[in-house]
Amino acid sequence: MKKVLKFLDDHFEEYVLIASFFVTVTVIFVQVVARYIFHNSLSWSEELARYIFVWQIWLGAAYAAKIDKHINITVAREKLPQKLQVIIEVFVYLLWIAFTIFMVFKGRELLAYILKTKQKAPALRIPMAIPYASVPVGCGLMGIRLIEKIIRSIPDWKARWNA
Repeated sequence: MKKVLKFLDDHFEEYVLIASFFVTVTVIFVQVVARYIFHNSLSWSEELARYIFVWQIWLGAAYAAKIDKHINITVAREKLPQKLQVIIEVFVYLLWIAFTIFMVFKGRELLAYILKTKQKAPALRIPMAIPYASVPVGCGLMGIRLIEKIIRSIPDWKARWNA
């Protein structure tokens, strides 16, 4: 069980993003073939691709946080003293976590409203809660990845603080 959890912690976003990419490409390819070869388009393919894309955005943001690939302005920060750099990095991470917490709570509120109104997607007829759930799930996962990043950064911050 421990190995499975470690594997999921290490690779969850990668595998979900890769699988969803292949599903999206396949659905769009089938739509193009249906439209241009058989002159009959699928009513649901565009909607499915759009909802998968929304999930990819939020899970991709969590993955980018995990591998430290979000946009980062380092030019000005690198000219500052080490202690001030550490303070700024800690502040930025705490602000970022606060943002993810805000998004999780607001996303849950919106999700609760969508569930209450029982909205369905026009073409797929699935609950609209499925695409809307991407916000709290993706931001929650991003928050977890940020906390992991902070924990891994503490020794480096201590070393730079004492340098």
